[in-house]
Amino acid sequence: MDMMEKLEILTASAKYDVACTSSGSDRKNQAGGLGNAVSMGICHSFAADGRCISLLKVLMTNGCIYDCAYCVNRKSNQTRRAALSPEELADLTMQFYRRNYIEGLFLSSGIMRSPDYTTEQMIAALELLRNTYHFRGYIHVKAIPGADDVLLSRLGLLADRMSVNIELPSQQSLGLLAPDKSKNSILKPMSLIKEKINENRSDLVKYNHAPRFAPAGQSTQMIVGATPDTDFRILTLTEGLYRKYGLKRVFFSAYTPVVEHSLLPALDTKPPLLREHRLYQADWLLRFYGFQAGELLDEAAPNFNPLLDPKCSWAVNHREQFPVEINRAAYEQLLRVPGIGVRSAQRIVKARRAGALDFTALKKLGVVLKRAQFFITCKGRMLEGLKVSEHTLLRSLMSGQELAAIEPPQYEQLTLFSDSDLAALPAAGAAAHKGGDWP
Repeated sequence: MDMMEKLEILTASAKYDVACTSSGSDRKNQAGGLGNAVSMGICHSFAADGRCISLLKVLMTNGCIYDCAYCVNRKSNQTRRAALSPEELADLTMQFYRRNYIEGLFLSSGIMRSPDYTTEQMIAALELLRNTYHFRGYIHVKAIPGADDVLLSRLGLLADRMSVNIELPSQQSLGLLAPDKSKNSILKPMSLIKEKINENRSDLVKYNHAPRFAPAGQSTQMIVGATPDTDFRILTLTEGLYRKYGLKRVFFSAYTPVVEHSLLPALDTKPPLLREHRLYQADWLLRFYGFQAGELLDEAAPNFNPLLDPKCSWAVNHREQFPVEINRAAYEQLLRVPGIGVRSAQRIVKARRAGALDFTALKKLGVVLKRAQFFITCKGRMLEGLKVSEHTLLRSLMSGQELAAIEPPQYEQLTLFSDSDLAALPAAGAAAHKGGDWP
């Protein structure tokens, strides 16, 4: 099998890993080196599914000793297999980089022989890139659950970001669909990575040139829609991962049916992309808006409203907390108003020091008044002429696509006259003919 065939198989097998993220770390080039990583991210190429990426996203092998029911690379699935040696992977990465196809590497793998052997192969490839080719670009590597702590520590010193895929949000789902994995085997390397990152920060304070361990932090991925787990379960787990393991990001991947299994959705089931979108919106609220999972969902209402984004849905269900006075409300209160984001809230706090704000000023500051107007007052008054009804409120909070989903547009043939004008034409014609105006 030639290199292009291997590349075709291994990049196709890697497309289900979510890697749509900026680099998150700065790595300056040095004399004799090649490439660099920048924290603002790089997006110069596109994945097969249309997502903009900057990384060569590839598996070392799509062969695997595990039999996870949801995975296209599971050992019982009949598919073409391929593998790259460390030398082939390093050489391929450098060829792509020199041709300006990529800016970095996203490396994952199926399990070859054992977790330890697979990790050793990944380490060998990254050591070639860093030490032989002097590649200073961004590298995101997937840690293999079950690998020895010493190997994971070596891997973290070579990569910018590490991630351990939690895949399914409950031990019950793992037991049914991924019997070779366990909650402990996934959370143990997460804990190790967190400890090593914290230790490395202390070392950098004492020794300026200490090697850096995963400077861009760690992340994980959860599959959405493959199991009956609710949004509340997923969001609660997400909150716990951020708090306990200090993750930079939790990625959500709408399940795309690729294998037939009695416990999985049918092959003709569409991926739950809207549900994935709502979870990303809620994740943003957890990280930047001060919300907690228990505020957005609960056991009584365990899933997000598909017609409203999570922030608007929370505001509609907590009308007792509104309206808030723009000129006096705390920053944390402003963040909870639909239509006010982090930047616009910061601008409001800064601008109101110079004088009281009105609705015109808010619009200039970037506030989306179409949404915010129902939840705020300026100088003690709501927007003049505003009529608040349940129907008006919900329509204003929905996006154009959401409105179209429940109110499809009504099309009619273009005409120069209204129906009433057309109905009056015969009578008008008869009167004109009687008067001799028509020939």
